[in-house]
Amino acid sequence: MNGPALATTELSVLLRLLDDETPEIRARVAERLAAGEGDVSESLAELGWEGTAAERELLSNLLLPARRETLRTEWAMPSGGLGDDWDQLEYLLRLLSDFLHDGVTIRQSLSDALDLLAEEAEENDAADSEEALRQFLFETGRFRGNKESYYDPRNSDLSFVIEAGTSNPIGLCLIYLFTARRLDLDVTGVGFPGHFLCRIQDDGQPVIVDCFDNGKRHHLASLLAAHPELGREQREALKYPAEPGAILNRVLLNLASSFAGMKQDEDAALIAELRETLE
Repeated sequence: MNGPALATTELSVLLRLLDDETPEIRARVAERLAAGEGDVSESLAELGWEGTAAERELLSNLLLPARRETLRTEWAMPSGGLGDDWDQLEYLLRLLSDFLHDGVTIRQSLSDALDLLAEEAEENDAADSEEALRQFLFETGRFRGNKESYYDPRNSDLSFVIEAGTSNPIGLCLIYLFTARRLDLDVTGVGFPGHFLCRIQDDGQPVIVDCFDNGKRHHLASLLAAHPELGREQREALKYPAEPGAILNRVLLNLASSFAGMKQDEDAALIAELRETLE
């Protein structure tokens, strides 16, 4: 288990030694940075340290082992699985966000960022219905599909997604889902082969929302008719909400695939370890 956060005074010393090329010094700096919690952003702000782009990247890489260990030790899966525990799902997604963060740039926690997004929706008269929220989040371009960097691991960092406004299908759906829950609106996730969608009710009829495609609406019957290749189980899955455990599994699968493609074997192995807790 990781130790306590580095004291600001010790961190100040380590920062001055970042560029030291002495093997013993470099090893000691790496050892001390790996012993913390992996995020020194608040301490850096307190110190007023900005650093060059190269220094910030080096520091982030040295903090990565600590972020891995923090994710591993704080990951908590209920013995019976997630069930319908959306709060626990949000907690686990926050851990993933903290792990994927650089540990150097200061930013809000995932819960705070989602709270502010819900407040933003209220201020823009988008909190009264699922349809109004859909328009605000996606039709306005507030959030859009990350087609240029579809396999970027940061698509699974929801704090980054809220800041950047881009993600993959399931990342955008999660923004819709968690914002809707804060506003007492009824939005559910829907599993789809190679994709992820949301479902809302409009005049008593189920409407499928493709958050990746600017929130495009599809009537369920029309969507099924457009995909005759779907098997019976796949067609039935569109009629029922995806549970938190299934959603988390898809997020972890995306991350595992991204890390494998980037040859980040240690990170891919960690994600595989986390997926085992879902079984």
